[in-house]
Amino acid sequence: MKKRVAVLGCTGSIGRQSMNVLCNNLDKFEVVAISANSSAESVINYANEFKPKYIGLSNTYAAQKVEQEIKSYSPEIICGNESSSLIAELDCVDIVINGISGFSGMMPLIKALNANKVVALANKESIVCGHKFVYEALNNGHGKIIPVDSEQSAIFQCLNCGTKKEVSKLILTASGGPFKDYSRDMLYNVKVEDALNHPTWQMGRKITIDSATLFNKGLEIMEAKYLFDVPKENVRAVIQPQSIIHSMVEYCDGTVMAQMSVPDMRLAIQYALSYPERIDRIIDRLDFEKMSAITFRKIDTEIFKAIPLAYAALDEEEYLPIVYNAANEMAVDMFINEKIGFMDIAEKVEYAMNKIEKMSVSTVEDIFEVDRIARDLVKYSV
Repeated sequence: MKKRVAVLGCTGSIGRQSMNVLCNNLDKFEVVAISANSSAESVINYANEFKPKYIGLSNTYAAQKVEQEIKSYSPEIICGNESSSLIAELDCVDIVINGISGFSGMMPLIKALNANKVVALANKESIVCGHKFVYEALNNGHGKIIPVDSEQSAIFQCLNCGTKKEVSKLILTASGGPFKDYSRDMLYNVKVEDALNHPTWQMGRKITIDSATLFNKGLEIMEAKYLFDVPKENVRAVIQPQSIIHSMVEYCDGTVMAQMSVPDMRLAIQYALSYPERIDRIIDRLDFEKMSAITFRKIDTEIFKAIPLAYAALDEEEYLPIVYNAANEMAVDMFINEKIGFMDIAEKVEYAMNKIEKMSVSTVEDIFEVDRIARDLVKYSV
């Protein structure tokens, strides 16, 4: 029987790669629902190709255009800001691919888990900000998260080599982005186009900037702590410039298991969809005979403050992870719009984390309030 799949954020970087994986495995999966923000043309193309029963669009104009332009069949159009969350709960869905970028992916994740779905999760911000309510949904139902980020997928796979009590350390790898060899002075002159030029991965604009600042790695450190329920001290990160080793797990006896492949997100997406089985590859194989080196280096946390700030957020754990994420999202947007410099991103996040008053997070609404305040602190800081 085919697994029935919903793809949230189908027109983004993860969404497009997910649709490619699904297109190559139509004998195993059925796309029953897709959602997007406002990319009507791409949604129309996917609708005509996959004929999902449900299509969600946040933008009203885009929803109207999709409804008018699709002639080959009659899908149900769900419109509005809650469209992805509504699709995540559909009875006809077995697996939800959450490829929504940023904080917006949190509520669809929680809704999917509360509806006992398997979630192939590419949205680390959801776990970082909503971990308390994600845990609640997982503990109270039968939902399951299978990570899609290449690093978390690697750890997920390596953890199959031992028991939880045998795990000593989770080691996330980072490409180091385009500026791993830059001095602090050089980073002050970085332009937007420089930061968007990633050496190994093809990703969306926001995550590409995060890779350059290493905020992506900071978010992944927090995500790994929550996803795999380990002490923060047992989650480390190291630069692996070739992006061949995607992460590692060290066990109590000193054994280190590493997951290796060419840098292609479709592998992690396909594994999440097919788990616990593996299916035939759609990516290139590693050619070890042509590989000149696999190297590592320490992250310079004096220059890349995203890493120590992530651990500082985990020290508090309740509201500062939300501040970390929200402040970074706002600062990245300001950088892309050339309102601040590259090095200002970390400064803005640190400012927000230091400036915000202590807040309690006991409801989902509290998360949104902390998020709002953190964004305002960045937006209106001098």
